[in-house]
Amino acid sequence: MSGWQITGLVVLVVAGLAIMIYNRLVALRLTRGNAFADIDVQLRQRYDLIPSLVETVKGYATHEKGILESVTASRAQVGQSQGAGPERMQAEALLGGALGKLLAVAENYPDLKADTNFRQLMSELSDIENKIAAARRFFNNATNEYNAAIQQFPAVLFAGALGFHTEPFFENDAALQDAVQQVPSVKFN
Repeated sequence: MSGWQITGLVVLVVAGLAIMIYNRLVALRLTRGNAFADIDVQLRQRYDLIPSLVETVKGYATHEKGILESVTASRAQVGQSQGAGPERMQAEALLGGALGKLLAVAENYPDLKADTNFRQLMSELSDIENKIAAARRFFNNATNEYNAAIQQFPAVLFAGALGFHTEPFFENDAALQDAVQQVPSVKFN
């Protein structure tokens, strides 16, 4: 083999490797985007359920105006944010926290807890939250796989130049994380 043939073969191998890596990174980025679309469907269902929940609680807990306004404001912030960026994730976390406060207030109203409409809405909300958690796990797994792929050799050599950058996970904010990790107190009457 001549020098030109060896050089041509090396260029073909490097180009073929680059094309394979690029295509893999594109596929992983699309998988991550699809995973967020699954979360987005569930978040949209939660978003659409909130006005009914607020109206039901409002009928029983009229003096809890601050919490109702907080839920409404958080919902509006979610409506203004789009995509899978940190702004959207923070808005969703705030909405989740506001919903948690609303549900805590609802515990103080036995008539509300007995209301058929409220129980139905709570059942729907619980189902949606479980679906969000499952979709978030899939999204975070896809994000982890994507982030790992762009940091592995040889992709790390040119991933940044081709527009591939690490992406954030969909995580709870610190306040919500602390609330989730607290051990609930159990009291028997």
